[in-house]
Amino acid sequence: MRDYSRTELTEAIDEWIVGRNAHRDREILKSRLIDGHTFEALAELYDMSPRQIKRIVYKCEDIIFRHI
Repeated sequence: MRDYSRTELTEAIDEWIVGRNAHRDREILKSRLIDGHTFEALAELYDMSPRQIKRIVYKCEDIIFRHI
């Protein structure tokens, strides 16, 4: 897999992550992929379990990496 620029990732996330919790999911994915936050840190920030954060990240990664 090639390295994607911050701009490419941000644009892909904003374009392809849609749905009921899209804003939250986009912010979580950007924090993980672009800013490098850990699952545990994100779980604390969003008052969720690390498992829930991982599920969101993996689901969203699958979506955007199919399109870029």
